Amino acid sequence: MRLRLGVAGGGGGGSRGGGGGVANISWKGILVLCLASFGVGLLFTDRMWRNLDEMEYVRQQDCSSQKPKPPDGEAAAAMAQQKDIFEEVSKTHQVIQTLDKTISSLEVELATSRAQQNQNMITMSTTSTMSTINPVLLQNAAAGEPAEARQKVFMVVGINTAFSSRKRRDSVRESWMPQGDKLKELEQEKGIVVRFVIGHSATAGGILDRAIEAENAQHSDFLRLDHVEGYLELSMKTKIYFATAVNKWDADFYVKVDDDVHVNLGMLATTLARHSSKPRVYIGCMKSGPVLSQKGVKYYEPEHWKFGEEGNKYFRHATGQIYAISRDLARYIAVNQALLHRYTNEDVSLGSWIIGLDVDHIDDRSMCCGTPPDCEWKAQAGNVCVASFDWTCSGICKSVERIKEVHRRCGEGDGAVWNALL
Repeated sequence: MRLRLGVAGGGGGGSRGGGGGVANISWKGILVLCLASFGVGLLFTDRMWRNLDEMEYVRQQDCSSQKPKPPDGEAAAAMAQQKDIFEEVSKTHQVIQTLDKTISSLEVELATSRAQQNQNMITMSTTSTMSTINPVLLQNAAAGEPAEARQKVFMVVGINTAFSSRKRRDSVRESWMPQGDKLKELEQEKGIVVRFVIGHSATAGGILDRAIEAENAQHSDFLRLDHVEGYLELSMKTKIYFATAVNKWDADFYVKVDDDVHVNLGMLATTLARHSSKPRVYIGCMKSGPVLSQKGVKYYEPEHWKFGEEGNKYFRHATGQIYAISRDLARYIAVNQALLHRYTNEDVSLGSWIIGLDVDHIDDRSMCCGTPPDCEWKAQAGNVCVASFDWTCSGICKSVERIKEVHRRCGEGDGAVWNALL
């Protein structure tokens, strides 16, 4: 069988004439043509794949040449030397922090010494103010004797209390505060001092003062202040507490807590220890509440005009239920107490004394947990709270009845404070 292909030419029309022709191609010719085309294509494709393989090989060689080679002896020594340098820089940084804290402490001690000398001079030269001066300090100053050596401790915890709060104090003793010999051991072995803080009544030596003296004879857990008790005098009481505590103990931290708040002493000590390297710290649950200008409301601020327009908020400060300050800040308050302005609200007063200083404000929310179930859930999750209270009551609501239950469900355990790493 043949395929006939005709090509018509122009002009006249004979079958054999020069103007046209017919080409006859057999199926064998077509097959040969196809095979030839396939061979040419195969040759071309094989050449392209060979070029791609060569390019991939070259790329892999380039990548392998860029891989880091294991260090030789000199390189290993250089790396070790660099590591040593980093370690030395880290140690130097720690030393600088320690020196900064030491220098800061020395500066405060110098200021304290100068202030004490000035006070002694005033004491000896001014007879009109003799009745307001501590008799012990006056006697030492007159005799030229050095002040009593202060006991070195880690922290002083002052529990603010009142004459009418005997049941609250007993509930604290029966829950989170050690008693008797354990209280003394805690002070001697761990450097943790815990005291109820109270002044005296308007009638010195009256029935209220005698009741506190009898209670202290039984428990030996009071720090008495040269201060007349009164709710509107909390700012003054706070100032005198820090000055008195600084004069009696040389502590890293000074803590103030209310007598209707539950505290885990071990967690408190551990939390403060994390900030020991800082020269000046102010730790608590920081807040910025509204400045209340309406008379008769709780927390009314008579000097509200100092804080700007109506509706403004206070500067950041720690809530008054519990807070802590480092040694230098407590000494600063003790030295400058005569110049520090007192606002009606004690926590605002402390914040105002500190806000203009170079101080680290630490907002630690573990110091303001709620009562169960809040603090209980956190304890079960491994986040034991430092302190627990009810915001609605500014302390534990009905604390005399409930603080033992809070301690049972949210307490850290009796051994925690003894195992705290300070």
